[in-house]
Amino acid sequence: MFLFLSGEISVSELQNDRLLRALLRQPVDRTPVWMMRQAGRYLPEYRATREQAGSFMDLCKAPDLACEVTLQPLERFPLDAAILFSDILTVPDAMGLGLYFSSGEGPRFERPLRDAKAVRALPLFDPEIELGYVMDAVRTIRKALNGRVPLIGFSGSPWTLATYMVEGGSTKNFALVKGMMYREPAVMHEFLGKLADSVALYLNAQIAAGAQAVMLFDTWGGVLSTQHYNEFSLDYMRQIISQLTTEADGRKVPVILFTKGGAQWLPQMADSGADALGVDWTIELSQARELVQDRVALQGNLDPCALYGTPESIREAVAAVLASYGKGNGHVFNLGHGIHPEIPPENAGAMIQAVQDLSPQYHR
Repeated sequence: MFLFLSGEISVSELQNDRLLRALLRQPVDRTPVWMMRQAGRYLPEYRATREQAGSFMDLCKAPDLACEVTLQPLERFPLDAAILFSDILTVPDAMGLGLYFSSGEGPRFERPLRDAKAVRALPLFDPEIELGYVMDAVRTIRKALNGRVPLIGFSGSPWTLATYMVEGGSTKNFALVKGMMYREPAVMHEFLGKLADSVALYLNAQIAAGAQAVMLFDTWGGVLSTQHYNEFSLDYMRQIISQLTTEADGRKVPVILFTKGGAQWLPQMADSGADALGVDWTIELSQARELVQDRVALQGNLDPCALYGTPESIREAVAAVLASYGKGNGHVFNLGHGIHPEIPPENAGAMIQAVQDLSPQYHR
């Protein structure tokens, strides 16, 4: 028997391991399902807890409250995984850029990174110190789950983090970060290398604290050309994956890589070392499966806007996704991106119920 770090949870006590098995393309009785942003603003109980916390970052930095909102969707829905409640921008915040959230503008940085001098001054950090609140949240969530479902940890990809760190926040045209990439590619590579090392440390700390799978969110890789995607995004995700802890609690720790808008690069992504690839709704899963030749599992790929429909239309949309992947192992049902804040919770429930009802036929 392999014991969890605290000695409180053992492998034998994981009651539902469908997600971990599916990510490793092992047999399951039905397709596992979870949702990106499943702990979020579409749930009234989340909004109440966030109000109690005072702000989004205050919520992230309070391990007990982060645990509470992580578990809220599992109390409503029979999901097959929990995902750590946190934010991808905790990493640049730990590097001293001064993260804050501006009403109506989203995340901003007090000290954006704009030149080679700032890149060279960028510090590495100790995840257990600067991001100790994240590790405390992971440990708290694992204890509270008590083996109910696996816990997914995550980070933003180096390229995605760089876009926010250079632009100073959200952007539509990526002028500053792409300008740096074109004008000073050596500086950009130095920058992304530092971020890759930091993300690897961060994810390994999450695994040591209790995360049983990890996911790299490459939200903005899809804005790059093919040449630049491979050079400035995928290569650094490969570096991260090569540094990750591969086993914990006596099990392999699966790695999910998700590039939004990256369907055309699925074959290259399948060679990254990741165990599974997230897929958005811009490609049929049947095509995605053909492109990766069953070398990796696939996660996705219902358009989140399908959840604005009726229970009947949601069930039809779920059926179409399941049929597109077809029979066999290696599919994790998810949305093609995060659930929208305006989605009625009961519509998310209709999707999850449809997956449970309709997916067993594909695993016989």
